[in-house]
Amino acid sequence: MAVVILALIGGAAWLFMNLQEQKQMNQDMQELAELDKQEMENEYERFTLQYSEMMTKINNDSIIEQLTQEQMKTQKLLQELKQVKANDAREITRLKKELATVRAVLRSYILQVDSLNRLNESLKQENTRVREELSNRETQIAGLNSEKASLSEKVAIAAQLDATNIQMRLTDGKRTAKKLKKCKTVEVTFTVARNVTASNGNRTFYVQIKNPGGNTLSGAGSFSYSGKTLEATMKKMVEYTGEETLVTMFWNVSQMMEAGQYRVSVFCDGQMIGSRTFNFE
Repeated sequence: MAVVILALIGGAAWLFMNLQEQKQMNQDMQELAELDKQEMENEYERFTLQYSEMMTKINNDSIIEQLTQEQMKTQKLLQELKQVKANDAREITRLKKELATVRAVLRSYILQVDSLNRLNESLKQENTRVREELSNRETQIAGLNSEKASLSEKVAIAAQLDATNIQMRLTDGKRTAKKLKKCKTVEVTFTVARNVTASNGNRTFYVQIKNPGGNTLSGAGSFSYSGKTLEATMKKMVEYTGEETLVTMFWNVSQMMEAGQYRVSVFCDGQMIGSRTFNFE
């Protein structure tokens, strides 16, 4: 009996030590998974900032729009990652693959922007040389004036504001509404990106929301855009200093919200500076 008891005690001790070792291994694996997830979040945030920095270095509307779309996609993936648990291997693997794709796309844009900047610098130097050569030729004054007008247009384009991270939230007056029928207020927020070229001062921002039927949710008068008069859902005057500025607007719901896709567009200075769609069920 003594031998049996000793054997049972020894077996129990071995099982206890084995369980403790397994528990420690699981804890170590969880900590590694958390660190890996945090590192991925840091990369996504760094890539988002790099897109913003690139957009301040160029004045090409087409490329800025592409960069904005890629930045929004990166921000969406970052939000998905923050909501995923570190031990969800399938989602972590998917977002890690997406991260590699984002990294490759960002690298291609960096090369493209650097190439454009070098080309712009070369054009500036050439422009200086041409101005020096033609300064004493009256017959080419018209050409110089045209060139000045072109440069002014480029400066005006560079001074256009850009609305990023556009968000639309339905609330019951205090908290996010879980059902459309309980929605009393629509909240729209966006960030006006930093732009050192733009002039400082008060700016009026208009937000237009179109419901799934394509109709505008009215309530803030009208404004001009591309020679047309459009209805505004919200408007707000904000003092812009050239730095990144957060803008928040509200719209009181007068009838039940429809389920489907809503398009939120932001306008300022006669330009559409950002747009995004949202789906509500």
